[in-house]
Amino acid sequence: MAGSGERDRPGGLPKRPAAPAKPVRTPLTERLREAVGRARSAGPPPGPTRPGFWRSPLRGPWLTGVFGLVLLAGVTVLFVTGLLSYAAYNPDLAVRNDQTQGKGWLGFYLFTWPTSPYWLYRLTQGVHTVLGVALVPVLLAKLWSVIPKLFEWPPLRSAAHALERLSLLLLLLVGGAGFTFVTGILNIQLDYVFPGSFYTLHFYGAWVFMAAFVVHVAFRLPRAVRAVRAGRAFQPTPDSEEAAGLVSPSPAPATISRRGALAMVGAGSLALLMVTAGQSIGGWWRKTALLAPHGRDPGTGPNGFQINKTAASSGIRPSDIGPAWRLTVRGAGRQEVLTREMLLAMPQREADLPIACVEGWSTPDQRWSGVRLTDLAALVGLGSDTPQVLVESVQRGGSFSSVVLAANQARDGRSLLALRVNGADLSPDHGYPARVIIPAAPGVHHTKWVTRLTFGEPA
Repeated sequence: MAGSGERDRPGGLPKRPAAPAKPVRTPLTERLREAVGRARSAGPPPGPTRPGFWRSPLRGPWLTGVFGLVLLAGVTVLFVTGLLSYAAYNPDLAVRNDQTQGKGWLGFYLFTWPTSPYWLYRLTQGVHTVLGVALVPVLLAKLWSVIPKLFEWPPLRSAAHALERLSLLLLLLVGGAGFTFVTGILNIQLDYVFPGSFYTLHFYGAWVFMAAFVVHVAFRLPRAVRAVRAGRAFQPTPDSEEAAGLVSPSPAPATISRRGALAMVGAGSLALLMVTAGQSIGGWWRKTALLAPHGRDPGTGPNGFQINKTAASSGIRPSDIGPAWRLTVRGAGRQEVLTREMLLAMPQREADLPIACVEGWSTPDQRWSGVRLTDLAALVGLGSDTPQVLVESVQRGGSFSSVVLAANQARDGRSLLALRVNGADLSPDHGYPARVIIPAAPGVHHTKWVTRLTFGEPA
């Protein structure tokens, strides 16, 4: 059109305005590289991000590698024994056995817990708790050795570095380790202060910690092995890949050697081992267990061995376990009600079994006597294929006032409804008038003050 200042397009149509050019998107890696460059040019802010802030001459790949390899072995054993501890509760058997409901695929490995060897749970849980306490100095030393890396500058240098930092910084490795170890130790000391169930928090905390631990090991294991193989004489320059973030560019004068630092950490672990292991070994060694959750004297005589909860603390009233007490046995559509005198008139069997608790303490073998669970199942018409059994206590409230025992546990000839121990009647604190004793089971499954046994029915 004349005077419009625009040229007509062929066919008389006006020319469209040119579309604005699309901005060129920079790949994420390129943008990260640019950000790293700017951070390096600006330099680290004052404080712990400055290379000269951390001046210990002990820090370096060799010392960190030694601590890391010790933790790799120790934490692996801790994790495996922790998984076994959870499996010992037979959580897939019944909801009342499972203190970590909603676990989903995290329970992929669960299996029916065996009854032999009879000391199995005493061993696995003893190792789990004692090793967990003994590793605390190593864990603290390892975190001390790598603390400068928590303040590296720039914070992120690459995608791989970001993933490594995620495992180390974002409360997964450091926070997860602290949370897992602290909750476990507080539970050992019966001084648990965290909100919610210990079982749930410790279970999921352990899985989070191990996920971060695996990521960290994948990145650092080759370097740790190389540094340890090279020996203490290996002194890389502060700016080398091996020493990045560990070796100080201006170290202070040494006041202790690396060998001395290892000896000090090892002595701390040994000391904790010596004041803890006695609670799992039992007998005379228990006197050395200064960190034992039940340090008080259990007394003497047939009932003079450790307990977890007293009758009073469990809300047991004298009338609950007095002459009016009865045991109800159900199964196969039948029911029998028995007095203690009737139970004593049945064939009495004996079994030498310990009690081992989740807190890590255990007793030596005690001689229990009472009625086999298979004999009680026979009272209601069940044959040799004794099914699972729901055990219920007169205890009011609290965890594990009832539990379901698997069929293999009910069928074992050493599984008793115990009436006596070491030749004497059970004391009220040990479960009078009757308690369950099962080989290789966690202590909380040795239900005390039993009032009802239900064989084979859904629990």
